[in-house]
Amino acid sequence: MSENSLQSQSHIDSIVRQEEETLERRSSSERLADAIGVFAGSLLFVVLHLVLVVAWLLINSGKIPGARPFDPYPFSLLGVIVAVEAVILSSFILMRQNRMMRRGERRDHLNLQVDLLAEKEITKLLQMVRAICGQMGLQNIMADKEIRDLSQNTSIESLSQTLEDRLPGT
Repeated sequence: MSENSLQSQSHIDSIVRQEEETLERRSSSERLADAIGVFAGSLLFVVLHLVLVVAWLLINSGKIPGARPFDPYPFSLLGVIVAVEAVILSSFILMRQNRMMRRGERRDHLNLQVDLLAEKEITKLLQMVRAICGQMGLQNIMADKEIRDLSQNTSIESLSQTLEDRLPGT
């Protein structure tokens, strides 16, 4: 395996470890919300609901001999059950989405930290290359405006403010 492959594998292992730790740190209610959210978003859930609703409608419209209707048309009990289920399911799904959004925000913060570190490292490398070029008498590279501009330290605050000022709707 090459060094890049080993390094990539190390990064993958680190990401997997972080995800596993995040999943392990979930509370009981978060685990329950996740399980219900995953099940509610499955094809099995949809099929079970279709079967139950069709059976309910057939029984309560008198289409099945020997089965006594218990919720005659307009099926008000079915309506209440479906409405309560919708409220409960949406709560579990929102809990899951909120947790996933927090995980996404943590990843965004980590990505920003890595990006800022890379920016700092690249700027330092450009400064070193310019210094080497100066020592070697390569004035045309030293004079290159783009290289000179890129080798200046970036003010993240200034960049952030400029972006904020220029983005529409902010």
